[in-house]
Amino acid sequence: MKKDTTMKIVVGSDHAGFILKQEIVERVSHLGHEVQDLGAYNSEPSDYPDFAAVVGKAIMAEAAERGILICGSGVGVCVAANKMPGIRAAICHDTYSAHQGVEHDDMNVLVMGSRIVGSALAFDLTIAFLKARFQPSEERFVRRLNKLKEIERLYMHAV
Repeated sequence: MKKDTTMKIVVGSDHAGFILKQEIVERVSHLGHEVQDLGAYNSEPSDYPDFAAVVGKAIMAEAAERGILICGSGVGVCVAANKMPGIRAAICHDTYSAHQGVEHDDMNVLVMGSRIVGSALAFDLTIAFLKARFQPSEERFVRRLNKLKEIERLYMHAV
């Protein structure tokens, strides 16, 4: 992660999150972040796993430092994103979780439900997420993150 306050961010949603995504992309762009909208590009019915996959792939390829995903409840895109190696996505509907998830767990994808949060709260959550930094000086956070990575290594391809 860069030392300055700007980041490369990828944002995606299905049709249910389209309007909220548009608002988030516009507002975050005005903060000076480099934001890439990965769809959906309209409110026609679409499938949330497709957008979770493109956001996750961008982070895995290091084309972006963080991602934001939105669907109706947040549950679908969260489940889909967490199937991908290296993705640590969490649904956040309060600002504490949005920053604490980054600081303690190195969360790299913020997930919101457009039918759960309004645009004002969604923007507050986004700001808390983007301002937060993982705290590697806290040994317990590093230890726990390493345990998460080991679980992923052991079980990601297990059948």
